[in-house]
Amino acid sequence: MQKITYKELTENELYHLKEIDRSEKIFTSYQYQNGALVLIDTPISAGSFDPLELEEMIKHQQELISWEGKVIAVFENKHIIGVASVDKRKRGRNKDYCKMDILYVSKNSRGKKVGQVLLQKCKGIAKAFGASKLYISATPTKNTVDFYTGNNAILVKELDEELFKMEPNDIHLEIEL
Repeated sequence: MQKITYKELTENELYHLKEIDRSEKIFTSYQYQNGALVLIDTPISAGSFDPLELEEMIKHQQELISWEGKVIAVFENKHIIGVASVDKRKRGRNKDYCKMDILYVSKNSRGKKVGQVLLQKCKGIAKAFGASKLYISATPTKNTVDFYTGNNAILVKELDEELFKMEPNDIHLEIEL
């Protein structure tokens, strides 16, 4: 029987992120054009994490934890199958947004509600941090954006300029808590 557990990761446990299989065949992605999302053909394959990318992601998650943010992982029989994190630092004009920093679910675990549970946990964390909205800078792939919009995310009402400069091709979304 499959045993699923959710656990807050410490800085010393972030090495588990390398075990996540983020691979995916991508056929279409969204672009934000004139106030609307437009689908475009983008046939590519996303593979496992590049070692430098993984190193940077782990370093960033360590910083997030040092700023009192949280990293939540999902394990199936002691093997990590998903991870998500929330930055505690508030964003927005009214300081009412918390940013969901990452959300990854391993290829073989997609479609099993792992992502939905992680998203719900992130919403709960952001609410506990005093936020009223979760800010998501989403990879523009159709599957990713459709996942968030299918979970009540909408285009942000207040674009975070700092995050937009970092990820101008991302689709910037928010979810009310």
